[in-house]
Amino acid sequence: MDRSQYLTVSELTKYLKMKFDRDPYLHTVYLTGELSNFRLRQKHQYFSLKDDNAVIDAVMFEHQFRKIKFTPEQGMKVCVVGHVSLYEKSGRYQIYIDRMEPDGLGSLYLAFEQLKKKLSAEGLFSLLKKQIPMFPKRIAVVTSIDGAVIRDINTTVRRRYPIAQVVLYPTVVQGDKAAADIARQINRANDRGDFDTLIIGRGGGSMEDLWPFNEEVVARAIANSKIPVISSVGHETDTTIADLVADQRAATPTAAAELATPVKLNDILLTIKDDQNRLLNTMRTKINFDRQQLNKQLQSYIFQQPTRLYENYAQKVDQLTQQLGQTAQNKMQEMRMNVERLSGRLTAASPLHRVQQQEQLVKQLQKQLVTASLANQNEKRQQVTSLIKQLDSLSPLKIMSRGYTYVTSDEKVVNHASQLTVGQNVHLHFDDGEVQAEIKKVKEH
Repeated sequence: MDRSQYLTVSELTKYLKMKFDRDPYLHTVYLTGELSNFRLRQKHQYFSLKDDNAVIDAVMFEHQFRKIKFTPEQGMKVCVVGHVSLYEKSGRYQIYIDRMEPDGLGSLYLAFEQLKKKLSAEGLFSLLKKQIPMFPKRIAVVTSIDGAVIRDINTTVRRRYPIAQVVLYPTVVQGDKAAADIARQINRANDRGDFDTLIIGRGGGSMEDLWPFNEEVVARAIANSKIPVISSVGHETDTTIADLVADQRAATPTAAAELATPVKLNDILLTIKDDQNRLLNTMRTKINFDRQQLNKQLQSYIFQQPTRLYENYAQKVDQLTQQLGQTAQNKMQEMRMNVERLSGRLTAASPLHRVQQQEQLVKQLQKQLVTASLANQNEKRQQVTSLIKQLDSLSPLKIMSRGYTYVTSDEKVVNHASQLTVGQNVHLHFDDGEVQAEIKKVKEH
């Protein structure tokens, strides 16, 4: 038996992969099908595409998956563009996807682009962005009352800046009525007039789910808002009209709350220190791993028997170890310089000076308030004195002291002569007492 005629499995697989890679018809493949075995992973996505009669394995790497503007779900029908190749380890062919979009949503994308072009021509995207206040007192949040958005925002604000008050304006974030409700709540927050920052947002979803935030009524409500608006709609890869019109866009609700609240300098320094320690630990782990690999190779019988081979490889290992150490040292020096540079920038941008200025302004305003209060009190006191004098001059007792009197009968004041009859007993009231009298004659004018 001539063994030279037999191929190994690896050789055959490499040959088939070469055939796949060299086939021009497989370089760019447009495919439509239903997502199967789909489970959202943190990095690369592995799933299948199927129709009624066939199925094909699919791979979408992290950098391509981040570009899609919707969240794929099990059973969703999609259109993909990619190339077909063979995975040598398993010997199975699969499609490597570069682009993906939901099948049947072309009209939504067209509407999105048309509205985007219209609003851009009107200048809504180029309006001067309002600055987000550094130290907010009250933050309005327009989102669903049941979603995780408000919980994430509340948690972040309590952790970073607990003196700020978060007020929820609950709204519908999905469906035909959502856009009008979102715009109404934005206008309500503006009518209130005492908010420093306004956050609108919702969780991730397909383009249909996020469509209310692509409606013109929402875009104009954001553009007309007197309150600085932070938009946090969908995932980081999703972009809506609301994001383009808002004064600031955040990738997540937590990021929106972080943009709306001040950052403590100590937290940044601790983060930099933590990154530095992680870098040092990573480099130590890398060096230890390389040393372990080196020791493992040095203990191999191949290097113990042939002295020459061992010596040559040992010398090469020493050189690589030295290069690795030098590289690590250079990398650490570079990172140390970056840390020092960032620390200098943070020190230069310290908010301490601004806080001192605001404290001086508060003191000045307090003095002005005290002065204005005293002046106002004096003015009010003079007004009260004047009114007392006027009231005293108009007092009935004052008038009666000048000789006037009034008549009562049966404890009722008599206003006209026609109310009296001859022989009727009446009371005359004077300043210093009253007199009972009898009517002798009634003469009317």
